[in-house]
Amino acid sequence: MIVDLPDTNTSKVSKALVKIREEGGVVALGRVLTLVIATTLGQEEEAIEAANDASREHPMRVIVISTADADDSRADEVAGRLDAQIRVGGDAGASEVVVLRAYGETASDQEGLVTGLLLPDAPVVAWWPGTAPEVASESPLGRIATRRITDASTQSDPNEALRHLAATYAPGDTDFAWTRLTLWRAQLAAVLDQPPFEPITAVEVAGAVDSPSTVLLAAWLGMQLDVPVRHDLTRASGASGIHGVRLTRESGVIELEREIPNIATLVQPNQPTHDLALPRRNLRDCLAEELRRLDPDDLYGEVITRGLERLAETEYGTGAGV
Repeated sequence: MIVDLPDTNTSKVSKALVKIREEGGVVALGRVLTLVIATTLGQEEEAIEAANDASREHPMRVIVISTADADDSRADEVAGRLDAQIRVGGDAGASEVVVLRAYGETASDQEGLVTGLLLPDAPVVAWWPGTAPEVASESPLGRIATRRITDASTQSDPNEALRHLAATYAPGDTDFAWTRLTLWRAQLAAVLDQPPFEPITAVEVAGAVDSPSTVLLAAWLGMQLDVPVRHDLTRASGASGIHGVRLTRESGVIELEREIPNIATLVQPNQPTHDLALPRRNLRDCLAEELRRLDPDDLYGEVITRGLERLAETEYGTGAGV
């Protein structure tokens, strides 16, 4: 069910939510968190779809604040206006979705727009699918959130975005460039947990020039293994994302390479070659993973700050990605 509320305010939206709950049953009970999505006008649906899918694992209230880009003529409207939409039932997965399209001066008070719609006594997670604020933890939405999710890959310069995230990091911050590494990290950890238990002496990580995940993977490996890491960011293969990892130790080289979508090839000394499922993670998978933990991701904090700094200083770094 979709209820449109043109030219409204948050008080009327809150009353409409209560009315829908009374008429349709306990729609909002059992919600474990509030997810606030900040996006631009016309770019809401992909994020809402991901949130709806993730809500089947994490029942929640989703509040979408949609505002105009700076170069959008609607951003200059003097008279502020708020158009709202409430989605429940089949149009909202296992959540309830409140879409707030704010224009003009109304869009300048994002914190005020959502405060009256937050679930009481429930954690708040803020997500910026597109352009991130200058400092996430100090932004209007970031101040009220226990977790703050950005996506360096959607920024105009993803690798510069990583540097900025490192400089402005605060506990509770995370980025989908890190979340996309989960399968890679799990597979590499599994390989190194098998004999022979020899130390790694060098690491090479390759990926697309616009892949911040490649840089974070190199930073994580360098920090965890305490070895030199060479990270090669190139357009040569034409593929996006992470291309592969080479781990060197005394008995030979371990290679984990993804040359075709969703399939990686594992080559190890004195062992048969294996093809492994290693798909690129979609928004739903990344969001669902981040919503599983509402405490700060300390490992991400170490990698984005200490790991990136170490990668930049090592003589083996290409400097292309950091």
